[in-house]
Amino acid sequence: MQIEPIAYFRSPLTTKFGIPRQGGLALSLKGRIVFEPPFRHAEAVRGLDAFSHLWLIWEFSANSDRTKGGTGLTVRPPRLGGNERVGVFASRSPFRPNSLGLTCAAIDKVEQHPSLGPVIHVSGADLMDGTPIYDVKPYVRYSDSHPEARSGFVDQTGWKEALQVVLPDHLKALLPVSQQEALCQILALDPRPSYHHDPERIYGMPFAGCDVRFKVDGPVLTVVEVVER
Repeated sequence: MQIEPIAYFRSPLTTKFGIPRQGGLALSLKGRIVFEPPFRHAEAVRGLDAFSHLWLIWEFSANSDRTKGGTGLTVRPPRLGGNERVGVFASRSPFRPNSLGLTCAAIDKVEQHPSLGPVIHVSGADLMDGTPIYDVKPYVRYSDSHPEARSGFVDQTGWKEALQVVLPDHLKALLPVSQQEALCQILALDPRPSYHHDPERIYGMPFAGCDVRFKVDGPVLTVVEVVER
């Protein structure tokens, strides 16, 4: 079976670094689903605005050629510190045989754009800008929600405490007001690799047209510079 993208994702995150490791962790993070020309018709999304959430099937397109279509049978999840292996199909690793991702996101609105056709605005999606999307499906509560579900090693390791983000006012003013809360939520999730612990190291990530630079000392992340690109 050969599949082609039906849409592409637009996001303030233009590289893999900084993207939340799961959907729904940074609900202030906004994105748009922009359809390809064959699907730029209101009929294609008729009724979707009656749903609150949707599923996206997409491609880990930023994986390198070496890691696309990964065939490794085991991976090292960051939730286990990268020290313990589990089966690739018992993980959410981006290095998968078919490089396909699955995300549940909240629908903010379905806009009928004059040139782009229907554009779906969503919150909380863990997709990079330019990500190809292969399918969109509505989230159905009676069948998709399983509050009693077990989550394997994820249940055993517990959630890491969110970092305290210090974003000085003079640097915050350099960011679009609509993106400030989203940036703080993303940084609080600690975008660093799990094995990095140098309090003097400065990290950088592009976000909303700026380069955001920060360092982490214990539970506190401090933004030290915001540079317009």
